[in-house]
Amino acid sequence: MQIRPGQPADVERLIDLDGTIESGEYLHVERTGEGLAVGWRLEERPFRQKRVDPNAVDEDRRFVMKQILAGVEEGMVLVGEHGDQLVALAVARPAVERGTFELVELRVDYDVRREGLGSAMLYQIIARARESGMRAVMAMTLTNNVPAARFLAKAGFDVGGVDTHFITNHDLVKEAVALFWYAALD
Repeated sequence: MQIRPGQPADVERLIDLDGTIESGEYLHVERTGEGLAVGWRLEERPFRQKRVDPNAVDEDRRFVMKQILAGVEEGMVLVGEHGDQLVALAVARPAVERGTFELVELRVDYDVRREGLGSAMLYQIIARARESGMRAVMAMTLTNNVPAARFLAKAGFDVGGVDTHFITNHDLVKEAVALFWYAALD
């Protein structure tokens, strides 16, 4: 397997990348306190039914990747290849106003997970953020994607924020709350 910079032709090859999320747990979010004294507690809990989600790359992320590859927007796209097959993708871009590098997308094909490819790509992004003088790398996951949360925690990221209204006004009920993760670089 090799990691290389992405090319415009890679966008269409994403269709073959199996980004399935499979998990028996979710992170339950409990709100504590009121008003300005609000707090959040996360607890791993079992799903009533195992989650298997094909997790296709959405149009917004595809657009960001195309913009970076075309040179319209700053950032980096990395792909992992095994033979002539695309097996991993990482997309990141600077958020200069916050002094962070945002991890927009990181996915590894289901058949080649747990071989270190995702970690290698993430560490290349962290190195680029450091070289660019950024203060942190930021990523967002949902509480119903425990494998992604475990991956980021293992890589040294900390939860820096919770958004219970990121997708709908009922994210808490739907068990899909947005978590913002940060890996401090300074």
